[in-house]
Amino acid sequence: MKSIERKLTAQIAVLIFALLLVSGLAAGQAASSASAPKAAPAQAAKPAAGDKLDINTATKDQLKALSGIGDAYSQKIIDGRPYRAKNELVQKKIIPQATYDKIKDQIIAHQVKTTTAAPTK
Repeated sequence: MKSIERKLTAQIAVLIFALLLVSGLAAGQAASSASAPKAAPAQAAKPAAGDKLDINTATKDQLKALSGIGDAYSQKIIDGRPYRAKNELVQKKIIPQATYDKIKDQIIAHQVKTTTAAPTK
């Protein structure tokens, strides 16, 4: 009878261990998924490395996400389009130099290539 009790005790111990392991994994997944939404807004505020915001095509909300750019400056940037170079924001007195210095590494002035159709005969 003692061997049956030992087997039963061993099976119960294994079962408890398995339940603890599974509940630990579930708690870990819940914690990691809860932290994921908090990280997403921070990424949306700043462009990813190598992914610069095009001041010729950016929306007002995208421009406002830049440091030092609010409603007024974002509208002035939109009204002054197109830009050949990003430093035209200062040259055209759209934004002050100090604000430009904050955002110059996050923006680009991409040139849209226009194609002219060849004359048809």
